[in-house]
Parts: sequence; C-alpha cells; structure tokens
Amino acid sequence: MSTTIIAHRGASRSAPENTMSAFELAYQSGAEGIETDVQLTKDNVPVIMHDERLKRTTNGTGYIKDYTLSQLQQLDAGTWFSTKFSGETIISLHELLQWLRNKQLYLNIELKNNKIDYKNLENIVVDMISQFQLQNRTTISTFNPKSVRRLSTIANQIDIAFLTSKRRKRLVENAKLLGASAVHIKYPLLSNRLIQQCKQENIPVRVYTVNSTNRMQRCFDYGSDGIFTDIPEQALQCREQFNNQST
Repeated sequence: MSTTIIAHRGASRSAPENTMSAFELAYQSGAEGIETDVQLTKDNVPVIMHDERLKRTTNGTGYIKDYTLSQLQQLDAGTWFSTKFSGETIISLHELLQWLRNKQLYLNIELKNNKIDYKNLENIVVDMISQFQLQNRTTISTFNPKSVRRLSTIANQIDIAFLTSKRRKRLVENAKLLGASAVHIKYPLLSNRLIQQCKQENIPVRVYTVNSTNRMQRCFDYGSDGIFTDIPEQALQCREQFNNQST
C-alpha cells in the first residue's frame, strides 16, 4: 500500500500555514490529505491555528482562548509570511470542513490541547465532523493522553491517533490501551521495527514532519502509512520516483 502524502498545515512552505491559501495550494498540488490544528476560542468555536498565542502568525497578541471568533477574524494571518498574502484570515473548523467536504481528501485534525486542555474540545470537534459526515476519512490526533481516552469514548467511527515526539517503551501497546487506533511519530522515532510492530497490531503509523528526499524515501521504504510534509508536491514526485525504482 502506498504511503499517503499529507500536507502539513497545508502547503506551508509555499503559503502561510493553516490558511485557506495553504490548503488550496495543497489540494491543487495533488496532496492526498490535509493536516491542521485546532484551538478553541472564548466563545467555544474551534479555529484553525497551531500556536496557543497569536503573535507568531498574525498581527495580534495574546491567547486565542481570550478572543471570540469575530474578533480573531479581524486579524491578518498572512502578511507575516509574505505581503502577497496580506489580508488572509484565521478560519474556523466549520469553514475548513465546508471547503473539504466535496473534495477527495483525507483529513487529520490535531487537537492542540496538550498545553491548554480546552473544556469539551473533543465533543465539539467530533460533533462537527459528524455533522459533515466526514468520520470515515478523518483522524483526530493529540499529544494529550487524557484527550485520547476521552475521544475513545465518543468517536467510535473516527480514527484516533496518539501523537508523540518522545521514545516510549511499549508505545504501540500503550497507545492501544489509551484507546488510540493509530500512532503518529516524529521522524527521529522512525524504525523498521516500529513499523512492523504497528503492522502486526493493525495500527497505522504516520510520520511528521518529513521534508527531505532522503527522509521521505526512508518512510516509503519502511512502509509508513503516511507522511506529513510542508512540500506535498515534491513529496508526490519523490514517491513516484521511489515506486518506479522499486518496480
């Protein structure tokens, strides 16, 4: 089975991360999936943003949790990347799902609740995915073990991934005990042994964030189920070359 190419925060090397421009570019490039991040606003609306704070990727300051959606959407989320993207806005999860609904794209939603454990975030996101009937092509991932447990009780039809950047003993066993149905690992944790272990347990393993050709080829060679990359177009080309060499 071919490794799925998933655009990390959209085509984030070519456009400001987690914006409609980045997602649209990823889609146009042929990416097979979109990875994004969700925070919760003051009025309990899930929005697309990696950081808990606004400063790095907008002209705002402070925490997302202290602003309403309408306040956040007044901010500029593109100029920091390039003046070409001036006026790009923060989008809600609802807007992203509406855009994605009729496109043949896999979706990975990372809940950014390992630093701020937003109340009811899991329920809100699961309900919205169900509203758009995207359960069968969505993975919800999180670094927060408690969140994985909560998801396992409410997201029966949705793939749940335990995210980790740390070496852990019995990773696959513990992920399953939490209620996860997939494992997402940082590239340095990748090993053929782990991939084979996941395959034996029928647990998908996806790798982040993979941007170099050598690393991509290693992921393909080991048979990882997916890679998250900032450069989906190049990753697709790399996979094609790998497949041609393998046949």
